[in-house]
Amino acid sequence: MLANKLKGIIYAGVSSSTFGLAPFFTLSLIYAGYSSFEALSYRWGVATVFLVVIGLMQGVDFRISRRDLLTVFCLSLFRATTSFSLVIAYQNIASGVASVIHFLYPLAVALAMMLFFKEPRSKTVLSAVALSIVGALFLSFGDIDSPSGGDSVLGIVCAAVSVFSYAGYIVGVRKTRAVNLPSVPLTCYVMGIGAVLFVIGGLFTGGVRIETDPRMWLYIAGLALVATAISNISLVQGIKYAGPTLTSILGAMEPLTAMVLGIVAFGEGFSWQSGVGVLLILFSVFIVVLKEQRG
Repeated sequence: MLANKLKGIIYAGVSSSTFGLAPFFTLSLIYAGYSSFEALSYRWGVATVFLVVIGLMQGVDFRISRRDLLTVFCLSLFRATTSFSLVIAYQNIASGVASVIHFLYPLAVALAMMLFFKEPRSKTVLSAVALSIVGALFLSFGDIDSPSGGDSVLGIVCAAVSVFSYAGYIVGVRKTRAVNLPSVPLTCYVMGIGAVLFVIGGLFTGGVRIETDPRMWLYIAGLALVATAISNISLVQGIKYAGPTLTSILGAMEPLTAMVLGIVAFGEGFSWQSGVGVLLILFSVFIVVLKEQRG
């Protein structure tokens, strides 16, 4: 039992820390001249191929009904919006700040369940939301600017959009026909459809290059395989062995990893206001996670 818990903690730590590498690999491609659509086309496309191969090796059945396909398409729009808005946020504010703001999505999920699905109103959730707003205010007074410049208002708005679009995805998985679909086919279809949408977007905004530079492929592999495919696989294993509560709490390593890498790799700033904001936001999320698991 203890061995399984330790195994789950390791998986959860790997999942959250590798998710936190996404801003680094994304910005590495952006600074090399990639458009947002190009970076996301490669991220989702390569990750989809990798996950399909893994699924086929495990004998996974990828067949779904037409009604399920419509549901999956709608869910893919939510996930695609999340990724696209985050990439825009990374280019306009510090990537660590964008990741911390995105980490507010559990609060958005809890609010959506109360507002639209008649879950009982919770003083705990409402208090956590208020605390997170205070944290966001501290964060906004800190050093949030991207070293490459950009529009900080646009960056904050896009990071906020990612919160609600990802919350919409999670709620959609819980409350639609998707809840009955196996996780591997669901993830592959969502990401595969998203990859097609990003390629189409790229074709209308300057095209999608065929990459031949080995160095660029290292960034693509890091983004698509390490920060996407391996993260998703590790997340499932973490939940399996350590449970959703501990896995969710260890998910705090994601924004912290992104923030540290942003400071070290890109020279992003960090102030005491930023530190207070991060702590308040993480604490507010932990409150909601623990409350949800206790029922």
